[in-house]
Amino acid sequence: MAASFFKGPVLSFFDYKTEKYIVAKNKRVGILYRLTQLSIIGYIIGWVFLSRKGYQETDEAIQSSVITKLKGVSVTNTTESGLLVWGPEDYVIPPQGEAVLFVVTNFLETPNQKLGHCAESPKVLDGHCRDDEDCEEGKMVVAGNGIMSGRCLRKHENSTGTCEIYGWCPIERKFKSQGPLLTNAENFTIYIKNFIQFPIFTFTKSNVLDTTDDSYLKKCRYDEELHPYCPIFRLGDITRRAGYSFQDMATFGGSIGIMIQWDCDLDKGYSNCHPQYRFMRLDISVSNLTVAAGCNFRHTRYFKNAAGESYRTLFKVYGIRFNIMVHGKVGKFSIIPTAINIASGLALMGAGAFFCDIVLLYLMKKGNSYRARKFEGARKTQKSTSEDNSEENRKEEENLML
Repeated sequence: MAASFFKGPVLSFFDYKTEKYIVAKNKRVGILYRLTQLSIIGYIIGWVFLSRKGYQETDEAIQSSVITKLKGVSVTNTTESGLLVWGPEDYVIPPQGEAVLFVVTNFLETPNQKLGHCAESPKVLDGHCRDDEDCEEGKMVVAGNGIMSGRCLRKHENSTGTCEIYGWCPIERKFKSQGPLLTNAENFTIYIKNFIQFPIFTFTKSNVLDTTDDSYLKKCRYDEELHPYCPIFRLGDITRRAGYSFQDMATFGGSIGIMIQWDCDLDKGYSNCHPQYRFMRLDISVSNLTVAAGCNFRHTRYFKNAAGESYRTLFKVYGIRFNIMVHGKVGKFSIIPTAINIASGLALMGAGAFFCDIVLLYLMKKGNSYRARKFEGARKTQKSTSEDNSEENRKEEENLML
């Protein structure tokens, strides 16, 4: 008895069940269905596989190393310093060849500063005063150049003066530039050596041409068509490609982004993986506010005189900051993403059929007749079912053919 009880479910486990399809003779839904199929097939083939290369496994975890070196010489002649020759060791900050570097194009020099007492700069708001009580002795001047001595220095009795401070004197003088002092800076060249690696595929490459010609790097300049693997760029050409004049930026400085993009298709071979360069100015906002434009900072050089007294020369340097950023993606054929995208396409085909069923069953005028044919209720006996519905089914089939 128990064996017969379990026999039925066990045997039914091995039954194969298939769907029943109803052919609806409706041209409008049929056209809609075929258009839906064509759209899905076009999307899978055109966008997923051809445009987005959905048949490939990709790696975007690029590992990159950037080494830079600048070359060029310029001459300045100022009242404070006289005739000076500037080399890369003078105008490149920092000089170690990093991916972010600053090239000096203009400067303001305040020589021979010595620790002592002098008047605070009128540009420092916290240093203004009308009497000695406004200059509390020992108080630091906010955004100033030293410590208040307790005296207010005024040119006239009823005028506003500035507090006397103890600091490096004389304080920095006002900057009235008529143009960049390193006039030849746009002819400097920057050597950008970039090594990249994609760990998943153990793929490595460099933006420098593989050649045994020792003179290649001495005479080449980057050109997208003629010399795409020459990593030497003229600074004036970089700013021009970013849409700006080098001389316009050199007076008060600026920031330039150098983007190196590696998009490699390993199915096409190693030789088809090339670096793509883009240049853009980074210190210009949407509103183009001039108060935030430019790039500058201060640094000092210390020395002692024959008597052993400490002095320093203060430089406020203006220049162009270069940010070198490396991005990339590599792809190669793999059966796993291919199978996943094909399965997704088949699922979309099923979704298209479901959409057409909704239109056919619920949005058409004869939806009730279609629903009656698609969803059949179970009856007690097959004989009663055929007798009750034979005439009705015949009429519905005639209506569906119309």
